[in-house]
Amino acid sequence: MSQIKDFNAYREKMNKVILAQDNKSLKRFFSLDHQTYSEGALSVKTKELLGLVASMVLRCDDCIKYHLGTAYEEGVTTEEVYEVFAIANLVGGSICIPHTRRAAEYWEELKAQ
Repeated sequence: MSQIKDFNAYREKMNKVILAQDNKSLKRFFSLDHQTYSEGALSVKTKELLGLVASMVLRCDDCIKYHLGTAYEEGVTTEEVYEVFAIANLVGGSICIPHTRRAAEYWEELKAQ
């Protein structure tokens, strides 16, 4: 399986496990997350790029993969992604470099699919 398929399958499986517990707070948080990234004053594309830069600065590889995948679906270009990478490294510092490497690898796989 590809990195993309593995990530998406695991995320879907575990989200089902979590939501099956019927915890009201977790369900509300998942719903709020979904609603926040929908079209509004900012486009979905812009929100995904904002989420990507925040995820890189916070060094969350799962979040980076999620936002890269959604950004790809929204038609984000490689040039746009690398500008986000640059902003994240500027804001987050050199500790973001390993995450940038993994993000670049994941982006290349998205483009190749």
